[in-house]
Amino acid sequence: MSQEHDVEWAQERLTAVRRQVERRIVGHQDLIEGVLACLLSGGHVLLEGVPGLGKTLLVKTLGDALHLEFARIQFTPDLMPADILGTQMVLQDEEGRRHFQFQPGPVFTQLLLADEINRATPKTQSALLEAMEEKRVTVGRTEHPLAQPFMVLATQNPIEMEGTYPLPEAQLDRFMLKLEARYPSAAELAQIVDRAAGAAPAAVTPVLTGEELDTVKSMVRSVVVAGHVKDYAVRLVLATHPDNAGSPSGTRRYVRHGASPRGLLAMIMAAKAYAMFDRRLNVSFEDLDAAAAPALRHRILLNFEGEAEGIGVESLIEEIVRETPKAPA
Repeated sequence: MSQEHDVEWAQERLTAVRRQVERRIVGHQDLIEGVLACLLSGGHVLLEGVPGLGKTLLVKTLGDALHLEFARIQFTPDLMPADILGTQMVLQDEEGRRHFQFQPGPVFTQLLLADEINRATPKTQSALLEAMEEKRVTVGRTEHPLAQPFMVLATQNPIEMEGTYPLPEAQLDRFMLKLEARYPSAAELAQIVDRAAGAAPAAVTPVLTGEELDTVKSMVRSVVVAGHVKDYAVRLVLATHPDNAGSPSGTRRYVRHGASPRGLLAMIMAAKAYAMFDRRLNVSFEDLDAAAAPALRHRILLNFEGEAEGIGVESLIEEIVRETPKAPA
């Protein structure tokens, strides 16, 4: 099969997944693309938005559209690490002898919904660090590998601060993309009413197997990033650092810390997925521009002046994309 036919086949499978998701989800095309990009890149995604915008429903629907195991954890202040990872149980055999046996927690799945992740304490939040980075869980001295693929889809509410614990930078950096759920338009609101207040919710059929997903993922990794396009991605990330000579004035004035190397990798991998969505086997400048905000918005920390003046990270990223030259000076 030629590369062109491979791309067409991958596009058909991804389109089938989108159609199944859209049977329940109205709008949110950028969220759907971003979540699929993370899935195809082996990353994790943080969904942020006010309650009622369909973040949890989107994740559950994606799980229904894939032949993958799905689990949900509702994060609360009293949630403990063992409630996520599992624990050692003392069991007794038929002869009365006692022994320890590991009882896996809900993290041992393929798609894990961490609902309202910022409601749990930092100790509990950090229980996901090893799972997200190493794809394994260590309990005692024993390592337990996770099933593949493994993806964490976390949600959080940006406006309700009481009873929440902001994610530390190390935890945020583990998320490949941070996607923001926007408020629906008037037409979309009307469509939501028709679906929710009408007949029973539409059924979603699994349309992508784990084997097919592995094939598409390998195709995404093979998407070419030309040297001059990669150099542009590097300049974008360097422009998030205030001590970089080529950074825009907004970065130098309002940013305390810029994006890490993970931010560069996240942007490259998301751009590869966006190229595949567009039936291309090469990354364009436009793919990188589209991936810049979701890959960098949670990796840029404002300084005191930026926070005091209410500077938005989004506006800084727009300035970076606008002022970073496509070709070196």
